Amino acid sequence: MSIKQDRIAGRIRQILSVLILREVADPRLQGLTVTDVEIDTELMYARVYVNALGEEERMPEIMGALKQAKGFLRREVGKRLSLRRVPDMGFYWDESLDRGARMDILINQLEIPPKLKDDDADDADDDSELD
Repeated sequence: MSIKQDRIAGRIRQILSVLILREVADPRLQGLTVTDVEIDTELMYARVYVNALGEEERMPEIMGALKQAKGFLRREVGKRLSLRRVPDMGFYWDESLDRGARMDILINQLEIPPKLKDDDADDADDDSELD
């Protein structure tokens, strides 16, 4: 992304976070986090990634509430952002947090054998040859 795209995407993320936290009255959106915003090169479309940490079972409910609040959120972003045209926003569930947690679990389950002392001595000999 270009610098302008990054700047606008970051600003949209910040505005949406404040709107969801303070101005949206829908209780289904409580605890929602805007994790990322990607905007296209023409600044016409924005992909907004959201997640409710630890409440993945609420995904269908949250996505429905975002669909209903989409017009309000876009209008409010337009008021706070000085652009010729406000990007059309699509909301997507961010699964990267879940994938990261699964990777952590898999890494923690690995059984890595301890390094043998003979290997340490060989490493020391290799280091002395370099000097």
